[in-house]
Amino acid sequence: MHPALLRLFCRGCLSRAQSLPPGSLSSWPRPMSRWNSQENYSPLPAQNPPRVLITGGLGQLGVGLAQILRKQYGSENVILSDIKKPPPHILSTGPFVYADVLDYKHLRELIVNYRVTWLIHYSALLSAVGEANVALARKINITGLHNVLDLALENCLRIFVPSTIGAFGPSSPRDPAPDLCVQRPRTIYGVSKVHGELMGEYLHHKYGLDFRCLRYPGVISVNTAPGGGTTDYAVQIFHDALSTGHHECYLRPDTRLPMMHISDCHRATVEFMQAPECQMSLRTYNIAAMSFTPEELAQEIRKHLPHLKVTYNPDSVRQNIADSWPVRFDDTNARRDWGWTPAFQLEELVSDMLRSIRDKRTNEGLPVS
Repeated sequence: MHPALLRLFCRGCLSRAQSLPPGSLSSWPRPMSRWNSQENYSPLPAQNPPRVLITGGLGQLGVGLAQILRKQYGSENVILSDIKKPPPHILSTGPFVYADVLDYKHLRELIVNYRVTWLIHYSALLSAVGEANVALARKINITGLHNVLDLALENCLRIFVPSTIGAFGPSSPRDPAPDLCVQRPRTIYGVSKVHGELMGEYLHHKYGLDFRCLRYPGVISVNTAPGGGTTDYAVQIFHDALSTGHHECYLRPDTRLPMMHISDCHRATVEFMQAPECQMSLRTYNIAAMSFTPEELAQEIRKHLPHLKVTYNPDSVRQNIADSWPVRFDDTNARRDWGWTPAFQLEELVSDMLRSIRDKRTNEGLPVS
């Protein structure tokens, strides 16, 4: 097939909005706009780089993803946003704007003024924090989601919304969890993520929205402090190993969960956003790299730091959450459809994390155990 015809086939014949009332998803009584299915959705030509807006950009994932995208598409084409004040080094690397996902009008202005074509929606309250403040989690994780979906429809954006292992529940297959199965999560975080998956897929099938979603495992990184997730022990243990030599774990030693190095997480996201639509049999995919328990992680760290002591003091809230999640992901479809494959396994992850945290502590003048 001629490359030009292949590109047209991959884009598909997607509907373009004629008019969409502001907040039509976030305010249910408002009627959805009518869409003209005869008019094609036309993304920017291939030679034009995307204009990317990242919400919740100062969390664990946004800054690193912005760095990768800016290298590929230029600093001015990737706009980082959050409701927090960024440190100076963030301001010096590219555009940063204040953006509250609950403020529909301001989000709309940003999308128009910055000519956004891709929206990466990282704003969310994570599992343990969400259980402590369900009302706020409902607002940010569901109302905020409706706002960005609404704006993606109105402006014909390609939108990425991450999902999570938390989108599964105790009645889901756990070893492994496939892409399509029963999902009955028991946290507001998980419920909101299932809602996001289903809303995005509904809007794709009904209106042609270019919605893309990856279910992330626990993500392990150096540069951002743990942010209230159930898998955060797998970050904190490295800092403790190099500072005090002792880590108190809030999960049982045999609690197995799927995990991923942040570099693999970023790469999967970029590759998925760049994948032609014709390669995608699903709109929501699992991605996997490794699966381990706290004790297995501690044993691997002790190969480098034999003095590490780990004690276990299970927290009932986080332990119950972890016990309801899969122990492994089946990511066969992602590997088949768009070529996903991880680079880091447990040995490589531990070596990289210890080296990176040791260098960071040394540069900051902190002692290293």
